[in-house]
Amino acid sequence: MEPKQIVVTGVSRGLGRAMAKGFIAAGHTVHGCARDAAAIEVLGREHSAANTFTVVDVTRDDQVQAWADKVLGNAGPPDLLVNNAAIINRNAPLWELTAEEIAAILAVNVGGVANVIRHFVPAMVERRRGVIVNFSSGWGRSVSAEVAPYCATKFAIEGLTKALAEELPKGMAAVPLNPGIIDTDMLQSTFGSSASSYPSSEEWAQHAVPFILALGPADNGQSLSVEEE
Repeated sequence: MEPKQIVVTGVSRGLGRAMAKGFIAAGHTVHGCARDAAAIEVLGREHSAANTFTVVDVTRDDQVQAWADKVLGNAGPPDLLVNNAAIINRNAPLWELTAEEIAAILAVNVGGVANVIRHFVPAMVERRRGVIVNFSSGWGRSVSAEVAPYCATKFAIEGLTKALAEELPKGMAAVPLNPGIIDTDMLQSTFGSSASSYPSSEEWAQHAVPFILALGPADNGQSLSVEEE
């Protein structure tokens, strides 16, 4: 496979970190961001200078713009853009969650995705090439109690991505992707100790990375899932 320039949000831990490592191991170049400065510093030491890792809060449009300007100026438009960064609410009925808690989830999970698209996708559209993968969830297609705000954001990602797919020129793709159920900090916050019965991020990445790399124009607008092996 021809080496790709890949942008990934939320690379400090979990799926984002596992994907970044998997993409790099496969011979691609990753430009990642996260809010955790210590984790970003470690990633920078672990990988060659061609791969860039930047402290960015995706809810801050000005920070996303500065990051995108730097990546686009140095590496050009990405071949693959992966919006992975997300947070989940504490387990609670909707009416027990504060306005601030709900606003924070909406800001990261929906607003952050829109910010990244706003600043990276125009360059991809100009070139008429590239794939945008917005991470959805099983809870973007079904629901459970006590995660209503998270469900709402992932249903929003499904609609946002499918509408984006209608706007892209031929030769590009936007895909809402359900990664499956993986043992991450987010799952542990919801499932507790039972989260450990699911695959780790590293195990998941072994088949998720090639699956994502294989996505192309034929997948535009399709709600897809990374199937367990």
